[in-house]
Amino acid sequence: TEEKFMAKDRLRKKIGKGRHASSIKRDKQNLKLRAKNRSALSRMRTAVKKVRSERSEAALKAAVPVIARTASKGIVHKRTASRLISRLTKSVRAGA
Repeated sequence: TEEKFMAKDRLRKKIGKGRHASSIKRDKQNLKLRAKNRSALSRMRTAVKKVRSERSEAALKAAVPVIARTASKGIVHKRTASRLISRLTKSVRAGA
């Protein structure tokens, strides 16, 4: 019985999460999607930081579409994006 458990452990290590083809495929898809989402979120946060540091109209014009695109893909909620755009616009107008 000890050998059976060792064989199962080797199999599990080899293929990752689960044994069924569908779960292996789903795991691969999740990894790709997670990387894509993290990249988009990082891009958005960088744009927001740039607006906050520069407080310029040009930075704001560049950041708004990035934030809107992130929301349209469902990475952040649409109200979160709207609130962020509103606050950034308000701070740029106050600073200018």
